[in-house]
Amino acid sequence: MNVMFDLDGTLIDSAADIRATVNAVLADEGLESFDLDTVRGFIGRGVPYLMDQVLRARGIDDPARSERMAANMLSRYEDAVELTRLYPNVLQTLDILRQDGHRMAVCTNKPTGAARAVLRHLGLDGYFVSVTGGDSGLPRKPYPAMLLHTRRKLGEGAAIYIGDSEVDAAAAEAANLPFLMFTEGYAHIPFDRLRYRALFSDFAELPELIRAAA
Repeated sequence: MNVMFDLDGTLIDSAADIRATVNAVLADEGLESFDLDTVRGFIGRGVPYLMDQVLRARGIDDPARSERMAANMLSRYEDAVELTRLYPNVLQTLDILRQDGHRMAVCTNKPTGAARAVLRHLGLDGYFVSVTGGDSGLPRKPYPAMLLHTRRKLGEGAAIYIGDSEVDAAAAEAANLPFLMFTEGYAHIPFDRLRYRALFSDFAELPELIRAAA
């Protein structure tokens, strides 16, 4: 089985680092900072979208300023790793999946360099055949192109996607892939409004769910 993972809100809880980076950019602009819950509500669709939402929340509609702030955030993003944590049982589960012979990849709207940096920092980079980020040149999730690209890089065989949000659920549906939804991430709408093969709240549950989907 080819197993593809989202990153932020799925394998890692990175909201604190994202908030710190967003607030550093806001400080550069002379704007007031945001609390963690507010920033968590902006996560999931990539840096340009995040910065659009940040400015709109401050009552500002300025595409050029948003673009400048996104570039500022991207310049800081690869160093934004110190506050990020693995969700419980992620490392043990990746070991089991590798032992079971699954090929694994990451497909995330986070920029590729930032994704690889945090995977290295947390000791996860050796588990994944490929990392497809939001700066790949393909339309970001919820469009299916990034998932389909990642699946091709993994090679032949059945595939499954694991994520945490409505963005991931929509991308999996559009790519015609079975979807397993982690409930402890950054979803912004109720789970009963989404399509998925199964829900799980602990990564210890994941190997058996993947075996059942094979």
